[in-house]
Amino acid sequence: MMNLPSLVFALVMGFLMSLSITLATTFVRVGPAENFFWLWLEVWVVAYPVAIVCILIYKPLASRLSEKIIQGLGSRKKNDGHKDN
Repeated sequence: MMNLPSLVFALVMGFLMSLSITLATTFVRVGPAENFFWLWLEVWVVAYPVAIVCILIYKPLASRLSEKIIQGLGSRKKNDGHKDN
């Protein structure tokens, strides 16, 4: 279920991530070209909506996986602490 906070998060995170990644990859690909800004903008206009959709789709999965990893690390830390005693 999509709610307003999730949508706003996706818009902001999608903006920041797509901006950063397309800026870096476009620069690596074309270097400091005279028309760099327009080349980058062309790529970013495609990447931004893709990023939003991916965030909305993957956020629940990423949250669950992150939670399991943190729980696993917590269990490992507790077990490691008992081994030293």
